[in-house]
Amino acid sequence: MNTIGKLLGGVAALALATGLGTATATADMDEITVAYFLEWPMPFQYAKVKGTYEDEMGVKINWRSFDTGTAMSAAMASGDVQIAVSQGVPPFVVATSAGQDLQAVDVAVSYADNDNCVVASGLEIDKSSAGELAGKKVGVPIGTAAHYGFLKQMDHFGVDISTMEIVDMAPPDGAAAFAQGNLDMVCGWGGSLRRMLEHGNVLLTGAEKEELGILVFDVTSTPASFAAEEGDLLAKFLKVTADANAKWNEGGSKDEMIEVIAKDAGMDKDATASTMATFIFPDASEQLSAKWLGGGSQEFMKGVADVFVTAGSIDSALDTYEDNVNAAPLKSASGM
Repeated sequence: MNTIGKLLGGVAALALATGLGTATATADMDEITVAYFLEWPMPFQYAKVKGTYEDEMGVKINWRSFDTGTAMSAAMASGDVQIAVSQGVPPFVVATSAGQDLQAVDVAVSYADNDNCVVASGLEIDKSSAGELAGKKVGVPIGTAAHYGFLKQMDHFGVDISTMEIVDMAPPDGAAAFAQGNLDMVCGWGGSLRRMLEHGNVLLTGAEKEELGILVFDVTSTPASFAAEEGDLLAKFLKVTADANAKWNEGGSKDEMIEVIAKDAGMDKDATASTMATFIFPDASEQLSAKWLGGGSQEFMKGVADVFVTAGSIDSALDTYEDNVNAAPLKSASGM
């Protein structure tokens, strides 16, 4: 097994060791824990700060920040987290392929231009000379959307990743190492990606990646047991999220929302506005369409899993990921 396979194997083993789809909720819940990312500004954070989730759901919410989606999976497997906001599809696929009983319940955000790999400026490598990346050292958050994009890009450019020194690094750590000149290439998203771009360049734009089938979107995920046992509570959570997205998409409240979101995300207002300008927050009706939860997401998950299997990153893929997408809570939220 190659280095990436070993690292992803560790993620899968952690999920298995911590109980996979074990119950994360008590029969009578009075509080839940929700995972999210810092430096990843989204409209839900406006509702988070305003206390709207607690008001509408009637439970205490413990908000816990994470560095990667793989860590979110492990926390849900152990029962420490009930809902993960904006978990990348690749870490979701890694966990479910290993047997963890997770379900995607909405499309949190689409962001092809806000997740990428950056090559050190000093190398002067662009898409016309990407083959020169063979043998180079790269920091990649294993099992994430950035990892999937890295694999697809290297395959596109014909770079044999077995020749590369691949180091598993969360984006903030990767950005710091890149700035110090310790990496030839680094992959990440959000605030970390902005810092990476101060010292390098991307090989492909978001539009160019999409032409290769590298879609980049996150989901809100939850253990299947929580969705089954606390469906109404979950639907209320998705309703508040959808309302916050609608408020943002309407446009008239962006200045007010950015002020709140930036502070909660640990960012300044300009960086928040710049980041969110590259984000798309589809409304509930679009999410329920064939493009997303109506079939497209399930097909994309299968494609991600098959790429990881081919790369030796995971042992096997599921035959289908249909059972890992649950649109029922969002449909209920739409009727509230």
